[in-house]
Amino acid sequence: MQRKTLGVAVVAGVAAAVLASACSSGPERRLAPLTLAVDVDLARFMGDWHVIAAIPTVFERNAYNPMDSYWLDADGNVVTTFSFNEGGFDGPRKHYPSRGFVVAGSGNAIWGQQYVWPIKADYRIAYLSADYSQVVVAREKRDYVWIMARTPTIPAADLERLTGFVAAEGYDTSLLRRMPQAAGR
Repeated sequence: MQRKTLGVAVVAGVAAAVLASACSSGPERRLAPLTLAVDVDLARFMGDWHVIAAIPTVFERNAYNPMDSYWLDADGNVVTTFSFNEGGFDGPRKHYPSRGFVVAGSGNAIWGQQYVWPIKADYRIAYLSADYSQVVVAREKRDYVWIMARTPTIPAADLERLTGFVAAEGYDTSLLRRMPQAAGR
């Protein structure tokens, strides 16, 4: 009986080790920490941001006119809503609410973004233009990224510059997708 128990324990241990190595975030651990915007003024950051390009999540893959909207709550946290037309410019408008919890000491650049309690997703303001008109929101894992602007379109040179920034941060920009905005048709 002890031999069978030992065999099961060894198999379970090997399976756990294989699973852990498969799930570990190997390559991104060798990357330098993400660049962060310095001293983000939350009041200026609030409002609507059009998603210009992204390495999209599963929820964004069929999004048209995607937009993130932010409001500062009385408790200092950020109320957010991600909205988009599903499947086309005339598709039904979907809305996904969440809350952002600003990490103290981060210059307001790192948030825990909560869509489902108690899980908080990594949210980092990696780049923010001086006039608060363009932003790059990234994740330390380099799995998702969003290039956003106050307007539904930006000049091609700006998109090229921001894509270069995203590449320099260690992202695979071949996964970056231009998000369809009605104003850009």
